[in-house]
Amino acid sequence: MGTLATAGPFLPWPDGHRATADALRASVPSIAEETVLDIRRELPEYVRPHDARYAATLELGVRYAIGQFVELVNDPSAPTDEVVAFFRDVGYGEALEGRSLEPLRLAVRRGAKTAVRRLSEAASGREPDLPSPVYSQVIDAIFPYLDLLDAAAARGHAEGEARTEHGLRRHRRLLLDLLIADPPPTERSVRAQARWAGWHPARTVAAVALHPRGDRTPATPPLGPDVLDGLHLNQPCLIVPDPEGPGRRQALEAALRGWIAVLGPAGAVTELGPSLRWARHALSLARRGALPSDGLLDVADHMPTLVITQGHDLVGRVAARRLAPLERVRSRQRRRLLAETLVACLECGFNSARVAERVHLHPQTVRYRLRTLEDLFGQVIYDPAHSLELQMVLRAWLADNPASESGQDAAPETAAPARTDGAAASRPSAPDRGAQRTSTAASTADATSPPAG
Repeated sequence: MGTLATAGPFLPWPDGHRATADALRASVPSIAEETVLDIRRELPEYVRPHDARYAATLELGVRYAIGQFVELVNDPSAPTDEVVAFFRDVGYGEALEGRSLEPLRLAVRRGAKTAVRRLSEAASGREPDLPSPVYSQVIDAIFPYLDLLDAAAARGHAEGEARTEHGLRRHRRLLLDLLIADPPPTERSVRAQARWAGWHPARTVAAVALHPRGDRTPATPPLGPDVLDGLHLNQPCLIVPDPEGPGRRQALEAALRGWIAVLGPAGAVTELGPSLRWARHALSLARRGALPSDGLLDVADHMPTLVITQGHDLVGRVAARRLAPLERVRSRQRRRLLAETLVACLECGFNSARVAERVHLHPQTVRYRLRTLEDLFGQVIYDPAHSLELQMVLRAWLADNPASESGQDAAPETAAPARTDGAAASRPSAPDRGAQRTSTAASTADATSPPAG
């Protein structure tokens, strides 16, 4: 790393004050320690309890500056290249972290005040006969020395500002890593890192899990500066503040057209880990076809399926037993259509008109499928005690049996076999079980030419 040229010897004595320098050297560590404590007490920006390296750098810088000054007291021609380069790097780092030089200058002034007082005490205590002119020279020399360090920091800061975008991006990535960490971060640590990243936490935030729609990664989406992007991760994601805000969802959908995108549940900034886990779980289902993948998928709209599939082993075992009658239907696609219809019936109270609207079918097709389901399952589908369990196992079964992309295994819908044992007449009345079967001809017409479903 290059250095700045020094301003040359600037102290107002030609030969140095070796005895004074010798008296001061032993006090440098304690003076530096007190100076650091004063800086932290008066300037909260320099308090980072979770960053031991930063604390060590601050103490090193203070000790380095004071120690180098003592060496100049000993020899005014001593080289200053190293301390100048150090403060240039400090200014450079401040720029990359998005800070102005003012906090650094305040820290230097605060430190200089403490250092002057302690140097004076040390000099008078260890060298009580220190002549007044010598004491005045030493104190007066501190200010041009600080000017030298300030110029070095300003030069480094100017160089760093040229790369501020890079530094800001790095801090935004560090913030994203912190937000989705397990265990979750504290609010204090989030606020501290957010300040470096230039990000203002909203009252609520949510994670968005992403996966490219095609084989190629889409271009970087046009997102606002308040959205943190983790597109560099193996499992890309976003952190979105105020996800329910006006126009937010529409803007996300427009920006993420090249992605399968799932919005996790909203919560506090310390709850983004769970938000991302739910979003990624829903994303895995959407990629398999078990959940919709068009537009921006909101996990809140699919909570039952997500919760059920988290307990996959138990629910799967119960589903295998409860839905065994479906296996009598040979077509896989036909089994799925019947399962989807039964879920809609359970949700709509077996009202054929509402079910038809829900699944985009003709009511007559719904009634035909319902008769088939009755023949397969019997009256258990109408039993309120089994309704919740049926919905759970059906959603789990549908998640494990996504729709066929080609539909080649779908078979035409045919009428359920006519019941000759009087069972139809003995079935209890269900809420809007559809139009009553009025004739064999009507049933035959429904079976041979059903509306598309």
